[in-house]
Amino acid sequence: MPEIAYLFERFPSFGQTFCYREVAELERQGGNPDVYSIRRPTGEPPQDWDEEIVRRVQYLPDEKELVREIDQLLQAGKVSLPGVRDAVEKWGRQSDFLRLYQAIHIGVRLKASGVRRVHAHFAGMAARTAWWVRQFFEVPYSFTAHANDIFAPRQFVVSLEKLVRDAESVVTVSDYAVDGLRRQFPESARKIRRIYNGVDLSSFQTTGFGSTLPLIVSIGRLIEKKGFSDLITACHILHQRGFQFRCEIIGEGPLENVLQQQIDQAGLSAQVKLVGPQTQTQIRISLAQSTIFVLPCTRDQSAGMDNLPTVIIEAMAAGVPVISTPVAGVPEMVEDNVSGLLVPERNPEAIGVAMERLMTNSEEVRKFGARGREIAKDKFSIETNVRALRQILEG
Repeated sequence: MPEIAYLFERFPSFGQTFCYREVAELERQGGNPDVYSIRRPTGEPPQDWDEEIVRRVQYLPDEKELVREIDQLLQAGKVSLPGVRDAVEKWGRQSDFLRLYQAIHIGVRLKASGVRRVHAHFAGMAARTAWWVRQFFEVPYSFTAHANDIFAPRQFVVSLEKLVRDAESVVTVSDYAVDGLRRQFPESARKIRRIYNGVDLSSFQTTGFGSTLPLIVSIGRLIEKKGFSDLITACHILHQRGFQFRCEIIGEGPLENVLQQQIDQAGLSAQVKLVGPQTQTQIRISLAQSTIFVLPCTRDQSAGMDNLPTVIIEAMAAGVPVISTPVAGVPEMVEDNVSGLLVPERNPEAIGVAMERLMTNSEEVRKFGARGREIAKDKFSIETNVRALRQILEG
């Protein structure tokens, strides 16, 4: 009998591989959680997910079917918990009303299966649904907070303050985020904990730095906070200085056309490629062939930013030196001048200088890469970090 149920807005998702890894490792350790997903993944690139894990995901009905199902249950008196029907009627169709319906759909099943705790990822749709599960069914919840959900949260009636206040425990993925949440919600400080995202080092082949032409790799959604525009500008600077290299940006997103135009206008179509999304296997192969990993994270216009980009941990696991910026939890991964280089955000010239330094110093590249892999092993082991998470969820 599962004691924990995971709740996601969408699972599995190419942009949230850390969620999939956590569930897979929890299963490997015997946790066997139920997994609920509010939405089905759509338009996702093919991935090498474990078919058994995906098969057992319980997807919620779409809006129309869900509302019909819950209305019928309430009218037939099959959900007899006090206050549920009154809460649904009082809420009506105001903003976020579907969270109540989703909570009833999930809560009925949780009670039937004997689940004692719901754990959601992101302080967003899934966590707000878990909040209502607690209100209706008295099943405690916890959640893992990540990036924009706490750095630039949207305003809902079930606010971030309520989510933190009523959670059994709150997990986030960097000391930077822990400090911020504890300052913001001092009355809940003791239950806010840091558990790093993790990777399985055994699945990563270390780079051999064998490429004749330096290969710069970057990975992420094509959105502002990843800093890809700054990376392309830095590549233009180096190209003008006569440096020979290749740069591959792996991922998809709304800025694809804008970034491609920037590449074309800079005359970099032979040097810089937007290669689209790749499977985890393909990403590991790309990292094993690379010379430098660059992710110049920045704050976007809404104050959103990355917290602990898992792709940096993946690069470190492959022994690739990293160039990034001292944003949020990045310095907890990259030790400046030890495992990589940290440069000011929104500074393409500084990115170019760092890239030039590593492309012209093979000894430093190897030293930084080896230290990065040591850090990945010591701090970001998926086995160790999920074991720590289990103590929180099961304690």
